[in-house]
Amino acid sequence: MKTLVIGANGQIGRQFCELAHHGGTPIRAMIRHPNQQPWFHERGIETVIADLEGDLRQAFNGCDQAVFTAGSGPHTGPDKTLLIDLYGAIRCIDLAVNASLERFIMVSALRASDPLAAPDKLRPYMAAKFAADAYLRSAKVPHVILKPGRLTDEAPTRQVSTSLAHAPDNTVSRGNVAHSLAYLVQARTLKNREFDLLDGDSSIAMALV
Repeated sequence: MKTLVIGANGQIGRQFCELAHHGGTPIRAMIRHPNQQPWFHERGIETVIADLEGDLRQAFNGCDQAVFTAGSGPHTGPDKTLLIDLYGAIRCIDLAVNASLERFIMVSALRASDPLAAPDKLRPYMAAKFAADAYLRSAKVPHVILKPGRLTDEAPTRQVSTSLAHAPDNTVSRGNVAHSLAYLVQARTLKNREFDLLDGDSSIAMALV
């Protein structure tokens, strides 16, 4: 069975797809436009064209778990945040339930638990993540919620922390998030769990238990 990667063309999504494919995890990369296919096809990664604002039911066919790492991006307004980060996530969760998926892995955000504590411009995004996470917790599908801190483009170290008390700051590299997802998709016994994720000094396997 395959893992559907929703948001595969994003910065974390691409890194995760490459890691999962090289690690032997069967995946299907969900992308919006055919012009995004060459990057994946050059690496032997299966794709499906689907849109979080349109038809996407067919993307779930033959998949037994999903990773949601989609995002509206920093250059869009609250309208896209609602449609992608909230309603898009809810639609995917509902489809996962209807398809009886074994797990739904959500990439959320550290500050999603307290949106008003985030900077003003990030509050709509954090509120959308807060609501999407709450919806997933109540849905009839086993889940894992990964809540990264502030994302950076530093090289991955594969050393992380799940607590601010044991991390130098509230940052985590996108590469470390991708490596953590690559671990989680294979750690099938982890269900109904939530993890903060920061750069740290523990191996991913030791931290995400």
